[in-house]
Amino acid sequence: MISSEATGASRMDPGKPLILVTGATGYIGGRLVPRLLAAGHRIRCLARNPGRLAGRAWPGVELAKGDVSDPASLEAALHGVSQAYYLVHAMGEDRPDFRGRDLRQALTFAEACARAGVRRIVYLGGLGDPTRHRSDHLASRQEVGAALGSTGVPVLEFRAAVIVGSGSASFEMIRHLTERLPVMITPRWVNTRCQPIGVRDVLGYLTEALEHPEASGTFEIGGRDILDYRRMMLGYAEARGLRRLILPMRVPLPILSALWVDLVTPIPLELVKPLIEGMTTEVVVQDPKALEVFRVRPMAYREALALALQRLDEDAVETTWASSLASEAEERVLGSHEGMFLERHHRHVKAAPQAVFETFCMLGGENGWPAGNWLWQVRGLLDRAFRGTGMRRGRRHPRQLRVGDPVDFWRVEALEPGRLLRLRSEMKLDGHAWLQFTVRPEGAGSRLEQTAFFEPHGLLGLLYWYSVLPFHLFVFPGMIRALKKRAEAAVASSSPGA
Repeated sequence: MISSEATGASRMDPGKPLILVTGATGYIGGRLVPRLLAAGHRIRCLARNPGRLAGRAWPGVELAKGDVSDPASLEAALHGVSQAYYLVHAMGEDRPDFRGRDLRQALTFAEACARAGVRRIVYLGGLGDPTRHRSDHLASRQEVGAALGSTGVPVLEFRAAVIVGSGSASFEMIRHLTERLPVMITPRWVNTRCQPIGVRDVLGYLTEALEHPEASGTFEIGGRDILDYRRMMLGYAEARGLRRLILPMRVPLPILSALWVDLVTPIPLELVKPLIEGMTTEVVVQDPKALEVFRVRPMAYREALALALQRLDEDAVETTWASSLASEAEERVLGSHEGMFLERHHRHVKAAPQAVFETFCMLGGENGWPAGNWLWQVRGLLDRAFRGTGMRRGRRHPRQLRVGDPVDFWRVEALEPGRLLRLRSEMKLDGHAWLQFTVRPEGAGSRLEQTAFFEPHGLLGLLYWYSVLPFHLFVFPGMIRALKKRAEAAVASSSPGA
């Protein structure tokens, strides 16, 4: 199924070649699409759930519902496509065989591209000497590149090491370790050399690729500096004005490092494990031919770090590592199944609907939850104990939301400005849960309605619902009271003479 975003669609030149972007809901893909649009390209995005892209300001972009592992959906998505970006991978999914799944998906996509007559695939892979890999993650990245080229379609493969940018998994891991630990006793992988590259430079290469339709093969890309991970963390500490002591030592099992990083940082274990394994392998550019073909002149680590920190300080993070880790569970329409439990509260609020809407759109992340915040934290810890996401993901922006954004262990499923916000739970539980807020005009103010929905699965689901009901008696009434109070206080503070 392919739909076109109506807004601004008339400004697109139908005569331009059509470009397909896979992974548009992810960290790199979500930043690449607006840059391709700014360069005047005609774009179609493939997503398992196109609704997660509905809130993006991408005028004229076509949205195709499908999956890179589904040949039927790829046939429709690739129809008329000139070139395709392959920016998906299975790393971070809660599956033991991400390497095998990555390879199967790449082969399926390559075969579909060959059938559709796609002229070239552009792929972002991983840097490193394949003969010295000790990481399934890095080996998988290069296996995928080979698989994409196995059907005869030319492939332009960029290989990068650590990407330095606000919201990237590697950057967030370094950031939280350095911010939270004045003294770090670290594994010896902190002495491994790498060549980090700023996310702006990566996007520059990917965007400029379309200006070189004849280019194919492998291009290694890296920043201006070659550093070890210890110097990267100390560089972060210096940029933040922190004093940190790092003491490398022998750690017998990599999993111990991964478990510690999982505990200290927001990055979940299933993503940390391959990242840590990759840090045991040196990833440095050996062939600098990318500098001869492309105009990009990569920045130094210090400069890339400063730009990432500026984005964080300005609350201007475009995408995060959590953007692409949505659950693959079937998404349901509320009320379409029997046996749905719900708990609804409503209040009259002496504030306009827009003010109320802005108030409930600030829930979660560093803003916290206005009632029983400690209970939310405990629930997050329990979720992490069962290999769930917990509260670690936070928010992309403290005030703004869009469909697909993570909010702690929730995901924005529906957003109607000034009227509705619906969050879908991604906690580990025996059922499906949603939390919905709606607001509408009522008299001189607004009517705020807050509803928690739960669709249990079997007996365990029923037991879960009844076990948490005592906490609901405190949390949900307290939440709507707090939202009412906050909205009315915001209106009072903005009134003339306040």
